[in-house]
This record gives sequence, structure tokens and C-alpha cells, in this order.
Amino acid sequence: MNLLIQYMKRNYKLILVVVAVSMGLFAFKGVLEPKGDPEKDKMLLELLTFVIERGHYDPAVIDDNFSKGIYKDYVEALDPSKRFFIQSDIDEFAAYETQIDDQIKNKDLTFFNLTYDRLIKRLSESKGFYKEILAKPFDYNVKEDFNTDYEKLPYAKNVTELKEKWRKQIKLSTLSSLTDKLKMQEDKKNGVTQEKKEGGEDKKTADVAANEPPKSFEQLEKETRESSLKSLNEYFDFISDLDQNDWFSVFVNAIATRFDPHTNYFPPDEKERFDVSMSGKLEGIGARLQKKNDYTEISELISGGPAWRGKELESGDIILKVAQGNAEPVEVVGMHLDDVVKKIKGPKGTEVRLTVKKVDGTLKIISIIRDIVEIEETYAKSSIVEKNGLKYGIIYLPKFYIDFENNDSRDAGKDIAVEVDRLKNAGVQGIVMDLRDNGGGSLKTVVDIAGLFIEDGPVVQIKSAGKKQEVLYDKDKKIQWDGPLVVMQNSFSASASEIFAAAIQDYRRGIVIGSKQSYGKGTVQNVIDLNQFVRGSSVGDLGALKTTTQKFYRITGGSTQLEGVSSDVAIPDRYAYLKMGERDIDNAMPWDKIEPAQFNFWDKQNNFDAAIDNSKKRIANNEKFKLIEENAKWIDQRNKENVYSLNIDQFKAEQKAIEEKAKKYKSIADYKNSLQFSSLPYEEEAMKTDVSLKEKRERWHESLSKDIYVEEAINVLDDLQPKEIVKKGVDSKLKKDKVVKS
Repeated sequence: MNLLIQYMKRNYKLILVVVAVSMGLFAFKGVLEPKGDPEKDKMLLELLTFVIERGHYDPAVIDDNFSKGIYKDYVEALDPSKRFFIQSDIDEFAAYETQIDDQIKNKDLTFFNLTYDRLIKRLSESKGFYKEILAKPFDYNVKEDFNTDYEKLPYAKNVTELKEKWRKQIKLSTLSSLTDKLKMQEDKKNGVTQEKKEGGEDKKTADVAANEPPKSFEQLEKETRESSLKSLNEYFDFISDLDQNDWFSVFVNAIATRFDPHTNYFPPDEKERFDVSMSGKLEGIGARLQKKNDYTEISELISGGPAWRGKELESGDIILKVAQGNAEPVEVVGMHLDDVVKKIKGPKGTEVRLTVKKVDGTLKIISIIRDIVEIEETYAKSSIVEKNGLKYGIIYLPKFYIDFENNDSRDAGKDIAVEVDRLKNAGVQGIVMDLRDNGGGSLKTVVDIAGLFIEDGPVVQIKSAGKKQEVLYDKDKKIQWDGPLVVMQNSFSASASEIFAAAIQDYRRGIVIGSKQSYGKGTVQNVIDLNQFVRGSSVGDLGALKTTTQKFYRITGGSTQLEGVSSDVAIPDRYAYLKMGERDIDNAMPWDKIEPAQFNFWDKQNNFDAAIDNSKKRIANNEKFKLIEENAKWIDQRNKENVYSLNIDQFKAEQKAIEEKAKKYKSIADYKNSLQFSSLPYEEEAMKTDVSLKEKRERWHESLSKDIYVEEAINVLDDLQPKEIVKKGVDSKLKKDKVVKS
């Protein structure tokens, strides 16, 4: 049930982070009404289509087909699990399926108002459904099943059928939880101990649980219903926080994304979050908040931030009041989470006073001076590993970050240059650039980073609508790193990641390894502030529009759109057969090709092809990789199985069969390579006083030591070494081993 709730939450507020650069288009005059006024919504529709039709790379025609696409995406976003609307609602909505295009042009909100009013009604009814269902025990002896393939399932014919769908859906959730509890209790009875985490409260909790007397079936069944009720109450608390503007943003985004998957509307709060995600920093106290019923709770302190430095605020503290400096405190209990965040954030150097209820129940007023908060997880980091007497460096880049407002701020280009220098000074003989799960970012930084590894020349080509192609060059002849290079990617490496991987591959500068191909996003987006089009008005922030304005191409002329970047060495991937790439989106822009740019191949890596061949042979003969490939096919097959029995005996039998099959693949997660990873000297020094940084790096190094893909990347670097370097490394290792033994 928790996974389902998280999935639905993601559909209600669309937050997509892609490459963005500022630009302006045309002036637009108009006066918008205050927040929540339908006239403002009408003007936003007009402004949206005005800007997209003039700024988009290839704007779609707003016609009946366009209308059908909006209708499908919007209704699906409102009710992805088909547990709110009934068939009569859909029949009523369907009358507008080919009229939305006309309503957009006429600034007519009839369809939105109808769906919004109906959704609010159905949400209210649903609260009664689950509370009634969970008020009494389930009968798990009945032979019935439930199909979770929501996309293909029909809507409920009436409210009675809808309630039955709710009952089965909740029953499946509680049944899954109940069988887990029963199995844990049975294992305990048979002397099979559960894995415990070392140290701290986790171990204490596990020990207490181990000493508890066995519970009856009835007790465990009741616990699962109570847990499900708590989860659903939290979900509906989240829903109740959404106002009409939030739902209108969903509608506006259904329109925007029909132009292409990466054109999106950002309401004001989302635009701010987008800016933070791109720059990796904000001005505030450095705390992550979460809503717990009517209360706002501190979920985490950001390492290095003012709240973390002050050592008074802690995770689990409840914020009751917020005051600006010496001003009167404002009570925030029951307040929308976004509004609480706005009161706590503020310019560097200003004071905020929080009245908090501590974990022990005491009340405390905490004064914090706001500052620049850097989100460390956003930034590049590096590590050193030794193999056969040689040192290698691995740089992990989570995104191509930049602060568009301040050129003096840190960005990915500057940071990677620093990391490369640090690794060189540490004496590494090869570098791995890890771009797995990197969804992209700034175009400027990817050109800067590619330039660190080539002498000079083109990095990427850009084409705007109706214009000639433009080539973006590395014009600096300086090469920061001229040694062996490996680029790691996977099916979630997108956009700027693909530009970098493609350039390195086209120059034959390094070897690209990873998933068969990357994500396949070959388009460039610009973020356009919609407020610039409204003159002479005192209306609030209108948000921004991220729209596709260009396509980028490899220096060989081919696009990465849909096709992505094919790895030089394709490594089996557990999720290889699932549909998750750009090519699996129905309205993605097409692949095409332009003229190639002039460039020269890198000619300083003599054993390039041999290293690729060696890697392919290792992978083909590696039993663990064979198991991963087999697991990928099994995951694909399991993904297509959507019918679950709600009879406890049959459900147990089905789950046991799945668990037995899954045991075969358990060793994938338990894999341990023979490599030892360590931080650079400057970081080792910082970790002496920064416990949080030390814990993060230890966790990262532990994950690297279990990463079979990183191990193969290091093997490839080893194969790329000149013979004299390899011999020197082996001699050094033998000498070191001899010293250790003696």
C-alpha cells in the first residue's frame, strides 16, 4: 500500500529536473486576478499556449488529437489506480475528449471545473470507504483475487463496485503484511533469527522484538488493519493539503507535456525547488521537514547547515511556532507544509526563531541565523582504489549542476576540474566517471567537463527550430587528464550525461560501459519566467514554463533522442527489459540526423579495442553477470503478473514460490568485490571533525565494495594501462606484500 501511495503522490505534483537555461521571448500584457480566481487560470492557459507555440522547437498542432492526449494523461494523473472515479464520471468526462483544444483557445474552464468538483466529491466518499472496510477483520479463507493492472482494468460501474475494489485493494495490502508477520513469528519459533542492524536503537528494537511473546492470528490481523488505516489517513492528510491551484497545475501540466514529455509548467513553489535542485544550494536553516498529521516535524538536518552547526535542533523535533527575528511568533500547527517552509526559509544573515516540542516532550525556543546551505548529495565526489599495485580514481557526478544566478558559485565543471587535480596529485593511473542515474543538468557544465579530457574541438551540436546547427566547442587546448578513462552509464543516464558519454565515445577518448543504452533524451529545455509577460500588475508569482527549444546532436551528426548512447561494453542490467526510456513515451520527439562536425580521434590510447574485447570476454564468462541477466528476464516476467489471490493459503503458496525463485538471485545483492576504497587526504582531514560526512563516505565506500559494475570499470582501466605501467604496478605490489609479510 505504501508503494501505491507514493506512486499516486508523484502523479499529483509533477516535479521534473532537466537541463535549463534562462531566456526571454515576447511581452504579454494582462492583469491577473488574485490566487484562486478563475480569471487568473484563464490567463495562465492563454499565456501557456502563447509562449509554447512561439518558443517550442516543434510545437504540436492544438487539435482534436492533441485534445485526446490531454484527456488521457489528465484523467490518468487524477486517478491512476481507478479507485476514485466510476464509469458514469468517465462517460460524462468523455464528452469533452475532443473539446479540450477548443476550450484552451477560448479560455473555457468547463472541463477542469467538472473534473475538479467530481474528484473532490469522490475523495470525500473514499474516506468513508476505507474507514468502514478497516473497522472489521478480513476473512482470508474466501477464494477471491485482485488484479493490479490498473491501466487495463475498467472503471467501477457504480459506487457499490468501487467500494468492492477498495475492499480488495486494502485486503491485498493487509494480507501481504499479515503473511510477513506470521512468517517472522514462525521463523522465531523455529530458531531462525532475523538480520539485525549493528548498534544504536535499531539493535535495541530488534532485541526487544525477539523477546516478545508470540501473538495470536487475531492480534496480528488487527495490527495490519491499524497500520493500513494509519497509512491511508496520512495519504488523505496529504490530499487535503492540496488546493484548487494544485489541481489546476496538474491540468496545465497535462496540456504542457503533450507538446513533448519535457515541457512542463512550474507553479511558484515548484520553480523554487527546481532552482535548488539545479544549484544544489539554498538560503535557510538547512533542515528537511515532513508533515505528521497537523504537525511539521524535522526529518533531517543537512550536514554543514546552520541548524546542524547550532546543535540545538534535532530530527524528530516538532515545530509549533515560527518568528522572524524579534517579531511575534506565528503558530504553524495545521498549516500547509509549503507555507511553513516559506516562513522558515529566508535571506542569509537573518534570524528565525522556532518554538519546538523536543523528542522528550519539553518546549524550547531555538534561534537560528540563516545561511547558504549546500546540499552535499548534489555535488561531485571522488574516491581512490588500488588494484595490482596501481591507484585508480572514481568520480561520481549525480547531476550537471550550476547556479544560473551567480557565476562565482560552484558548478559541476569547476568541481570536476578540482577532483581531477586531486586525483592526479594522489598518483592515480586511470579515472572512472560514474554517471549512473545522472538525469542531466546544465549544457555549459557538460561542455566544460568534456573539455578536461580532450585537447580542443567540438563537444556537442545544437539545433534550434528553423536555424542552422551550432557547434559548442572546447576551445582550451589544455588537457586536465590525458590518461585512461572509463565512463559508466545506465538506462537512467540522460540528457547532459548522454552528451558527455557520446563525446568521449566519438573521440574514442574513453570506454563507455554500462546498460545496453542510456535513457535517450536528446532535447534541450529553457526555463521561462512567466511573470515577465505581465506588465503593470501587482499579481503574485505566476511560476515558470520549462519548454523544449532545441535538440542536441553528437559530433558525428546523430541524435541521442530515443536511441541514447550505446555502451562500448554492454553489461547485464536487472531492469534491462522494463520500459523506462524516452523511446517508451508515446509523444517523445523523433530521432534524426544532421551533418557531422569536424574533429580528430584521440590517438594516445593504443590498447583501446583490446580493452573492450577483454571486458566483453570477462562479462560473457562471469557467472554473476549471467545470473543478473537471468534475473532481469525474471523481473520482466514478474512485472507482467498482476493477479494476486486474496485467500491466505493460496497467497502464501504463491509468495513461497516467488521467494524460492528469488533465493537464486539473492547472491547478486550479497556480492562483494575485492577492492578497497578510500577518501582523498583533504576529505580524510575533514572527516575527523565532521561525523556526518564520515558516515556518508563510509556508506558510499561500502556500496562501491559491493558494486560489480565498478569492479569491471576498474578492470577496464587496468587493461588500458601501458605495459610498462602495469609492470611497475605489479613490482610495487610485490614489494609492498614482501614488506608486510616480513
